[in-house]
Amino acid sequence: MSEVLDLPIPEQAACVARGEISALALTERALGRMEAHGGLHAFLYVAREAALAAAAAVDQKRARGEPLGKLCGVPIAIKDALCTRDAPTTCASKLLTRRNASGTAGSDADSGWRPPYDATVVARLRAADAVLVGKTNMDEFAMGSSGENSAFGPMLNPWDSTRTAGGSSGGSAVAVAAGMAAGSLGSDTGGSIRQPAALCGVVGVKPSYGRVSRYGLVAFASSLDQVGPFARDARSAARLLEVISGADGHDSTCADLPVGAYEAACDKPVKGLRIGIPEEYFGAGLDPAVASSVRAAISALESEGCSVHPVALPHTRHGIATYYIVATAEASSNLARFDGVRFGLRLEPPRSNLETMYGKTRNAGFGAEVKRRILLGTYVLSSGYYDAYYRKAQKTRTLIKQDFDRAFETVDAIAAPTSPSPAFKFGDKGSDPLAMYLADIYTLPASLAGIAGLSVPCAMTRANDSQPALPVGLQLLAPAFEEERLFTLAAAVERLTAPNGPARPPLG
Repeated sequence: MSEVLDLPIPEQAACVARGEISALALTERALGRMEAHGGLHAFLYVAREAALAAAAAVDQKRARGEPLGKLCGVPIAIKDALCTRDAPTTCASKLLTRRNASGTAGSDADSGWRPPYDATVVARLRAADAVLVGKTNMDEFAMGSSGENSAFGPMLNPWDSTRTAGGSSGGSAVAVAAGMAAGSLGSDTGGSIRQPAALCGVVGVKPSYGRVSRYGLVAFASSLDQVGPFARDARSAARLLEVISGADGHDSTCADLPVGAYEAACDKPVKGLRIGIPEEYFGAGLDPAVASSVRAAISALESEGCSVHPVALPHTRHGIATYYIVATAEASSNLARFDGVRFGLRLEPPRSNLETMYGKTRNAGFGAEVKRRILLGTYVLSSGYYDAYYRKAQKTRTLIKQDFDRAFETVDAIAAPTSPSPAFKFGDKGSDPLAMYLADIYTLPASLAGIAGLSVPCAMTRANDSQPALPVGLQLLAPAFEEERLFTLAAAVERLTAPNGPARPPLG
């Protein structure tokens, strides 16, 4: 059974469909790994009973001879920012954790808010006969780059437990890297899928803005948020993206465009594709080992027939400032609903309506990073500062998008590092918010432009012989709604840099 659980998602689904293993047995094995590796703190909620029931239903469906979905019996994990009708959704925040029976604050995400509906992507997974095994840990309300901002404790990197898994979707990346789930869903606002994918050594995809429905995703920054998959290999991520993509009447920002043949794209040759190399992504602050690994992967693509061309993205240097104005402004608006009336936890009775809205509830509920971003967003939207900050940031965002538009006139895709360094140690950046924000320096511009992005492992590196080997991610970017190019290139990178399959963390 363990061998089946380690296969790519299409092969796992095929094994279940052929009856070589039951969905129930596969789910039990996944739940066993979740228990064995619980110390990594990848999950906030384990849906044991619901998962076993869903797996049994898949087996019964097969026994009746009914058609099976593309993910039949495959164990999938869900970021805790996505609504699930049969499991809590807490966004890793105490604000969405209910009181327990004694009236005191619950300390466990199990007591969290339970939505009355599924997010569209969750409903599509269920329709494809996936088995949803649990909700994954994350930075509170998706705000963070290390996983250290979860109200329930950080998730640990499976390659080295003294290091971060990245964020905000770190739990989803850890679950896949450690083999606790075959795939998972996360959300990417400024790099929250791609960066943890790079640090944990898995494939992570940020689809084009509008490719995947946001209905049922607890909003951070509505013009940036996108749901996307994690998997151990490109083909598995491609199948997941095919399942969750497509128009949705519940989300007016979701594009009514045909879903690409992403899985089939993994078999296409890369010969003739033009790869752009932005010099702005290889400057000061980039770890030399990361730079060397990324350039080696690009050279490998060149040996397969790709042509490599320099491209200019001059407004990249404004990406961090632009993002942290636009994103925090939208966050301050989106999080206004968490006022302790419709959502939220009151730790003690309020003394006035104003205190309910602005005092006790928020001070007790939101963590430091969330409060920091709400205050910054409120400031940049305030009278007298809107034009100086928010309007100017939106204009700069347009310039960043135009940089990419010009680059894609001459190249088919762009290759660059995903993260400026391998996974960093806990506490290394916690006291300096700006240093933490710089961890997303290479992922933010693509989010602002709304284009497609993917991170694929391309090497393992170590600082010295006494340090553990850590994964390095290659970031691939393509024009909006051209995800197929990314999967073609990512599959080639896997064949060229890891011919024996993805490296596995030393978990035993």
